[in-house]
Amino acid sequence: MFTIQLILWILIFIVFYAYLGYGIILFMLVKIKRLLWRKAKESDIDYEPEVTLFVAAYNEKDYVDAKVNNSFELEYPKQKLFQVWITDGSDDGTPDLLRNYQSKGVEVFHENARGGKIGAMNRGMQFVKTPIVVFSDGNTMLGKESVRRIVKLFSDPTVGCVSGEKRIYSKEKDSAAGSEGIYWKYESKLKKWDAELYSVVGAAGELFAIRTELFEKVEKDTLLDDFIISLRIAMKGYTIQYDPEAYAIETSSANVKEELKRKIRIAAGGIQSIVRLSPLLNIFRFGMLSFQYVSHRVLRWTLAPMSLPFIFILNGILAFENGTFNLSSLYTWLFIGQTIFYSMALIGWYLENKAVKVKILFVPYYFFIMNMAVILGIKRYLKGSQSVNWERAKRGK
Repeated sequence: MFTIQLILWILIFIVFYAYLGYGIILFMLVKIKRLLWRKAKESDIDYEPEVTLFVAAYNEKDYVDAKVNNSFELEYPKQKLFQVWITDGSDDGTPDLLRNYQSKGVEVFHENARGGKIGAMNRGMQFVKTPIVVFSDGNTMLGKESVRRIVKLFSDPTVGCVSGEKRIYSKEKDSAAGSEGIYWKYESKLKKWDAELYSVVGAAGELFAIRTELFEKVEKDTLLDDFIISLRIAMKGYTIQYDPEAYAIETSSANVKEELKRKIRIAAGGIQSIVRLSPLLNIFRFGMLSFQYVSHRVLRWTLAPMSLPFIFILNGILAFENGTFNLSSLYTWLFIGQTIFYSMALIGWYLENKAVKVKILFVPYYFFIMNMAVILGIKRYLKGSQSVNWERAKRGK
């Protein structure tokens, strides 16, 4: 039984560290850094290089007008902000709608063949002539000062990439997928501390920017283009910085089924990224970046989700060690706690299908769905069944 107990506590530690422990350690390290190093004063000099807003869009006719107009309203010198849209494979009229704005400076480059988002990015970067390129999705709206805030961070020559924040519209009628917003608020805090300590570990595809000269074409079957592009820049010695006030906002997934579809793809892409970024696992070569990468990303995409079912099983064995529950045993209460948590997730799933919204159940349900998606994503990656072309998850209204 000692061996089972040891394995159980190791697995519990992995899960705790991946989701909460790293955040605690990160907060402490940031506090120490603030005490030892005085934060450099921000420059008052206006840094306003020319910038290209780059959108790789597939069948986004419902968002084109809102997105283009949102881009025109961004607080940045109009003569220095350009728009490039790549619409490969779109057959819903998206390119035609965009061409209505060509007289206002919107550039549209279309090909009938569909090669996925990364194919569009690889092809489209040849049309970017500015030193900074800002990537954004066609269905997300940007905060008015987002581009200015992002560009300002590039005044530091050690910064190679800047990530904005993904925000989710919060509505009372949101389904359990609305817990995505809670998750992103926590992620936003971790990113802020990551950046302050050294570097963010991966950018959000909804809004991120790079120095154009640092872009390198990515493999055509890449699933997480934003993650691969940003971390390969960090591996060159640059940092990825983050400004939570530079944000892209969108609605949460229409339902948990749609959110699960999105999470499975992300998980499959996560495993693919770990394989392709394998040198980054070498902490002796990349130091702090490797520590942050493994703690914040790798564990969540590998060991932590895989540990959960084993924790439940091993805990059950210890709780029923003598064939009955011993209410004075820590393992019994731990098993009861797990059972209640997963029961809440199961009830949340049942009520979700019945269109009944009980928000207290959203968090355990979303946590369960998030980790189940990782396991399914790993399976999909190993089978090689995740296509680079995919249908975006449906969003709530």
